[in-house]
Amino acid sequence: MKYSFRQLEVFLAAAHFQNITRAAESLAMSQSAASSALKELESQFDIQLFDRVGKRLQLNELGRLYRPKAESLLAQAKELEQAFSRHTEVGALKVGATLTIGNYLAVGVMAQYMDTPTRPRVSLEVANTQTIAERVREFELDIGLIEGELQSTDLEVIPWREDRLQVFCAPHHPLAAKGSLTDDDLRAATWIMREPGSGTRQSFERGMHGLLPDLNVLLELEHTEAIKRAVEAGLGIGCLSQVVLADAFRRGSLVPLAAPSHRSFDRQFYFILHKQKYRSAGIDRWMALCQAL
Repeated sequence: MKYSFRQLEVFLAAAHFQNITRAAESLAMSQSAASSALKELESQFDIQLFDRVGKRLQLNELGRLYRPKAESLLAQAKELEQAFSRHTEVGALKVGATLTIGNYLAVGVMAQYMDTPTRPRVSLEVANTQTIAERVREFELDIGLIEGELQSTDLEVIPWREDRLQVFCAPHHPLAAKGSLTDDDLRAATWIMREPGSGTRQSFERGMHGLLPDLNVLLELEHTEAIKRAVEAGLGIGCLSQVVLADAFRRGSLVPLAAPSHRSFDRQFYFILHKQKYRSAGIDRWMALCQAL
């Protein structure tokens, strides 16, 4: 074999950091050793994987082509190494989740995933749909759990479970006494909303098609708990996942509002994986635990 796994690790680290010094630091190598490993990899096959601009390394077309193949090969090698070491086949996992899923569903899955004799570690990054998709696309996350629709040539988008948004308000809000809202009620209301770019906002805007220019949005917040507190304080009404609101409805601190029947707030949660990502035993187990919820 003309290349080593270490050379591939340097290649991928350099692609991630776009700097050989930072790549070397991430691999606990000297800068000269990392630079030599990368140069040897390129010279052995008479190729160039990066365009070099000063100290910055930018993947060229060939580098972008081979990056996912190198990622997949190293992932399989690491899983084989775990098996040789007689460790569980389910290893450490890097998971990304959108806010609703990360705060209300993923933590319970993490506990189940780690509940084995070897207690494999799980890192969880919570961000909006666009950020999670980009992190999966760059191989910085093994799997993403998102609540927004996504179109990508690089990512596999797999339906997971159904969800529904719910309009809600405080018990003392004037709309709380109404049996069913009309479009005029929605126009007249003051709204506390998730930020643009979130899956929740995307689903809300789809359900409110035709009314968006007329809506009075007072606040746009990144955190669901902040939205719930603002609505409880009477600042306006909101629209969030039923998963987020279940406890508040049981306590009576918030109450559901019946949106007009012609407005649909149904949506889907999804798994996202890079199409070139190796499906390890850990990823398969994570998905199975999620589907069992």
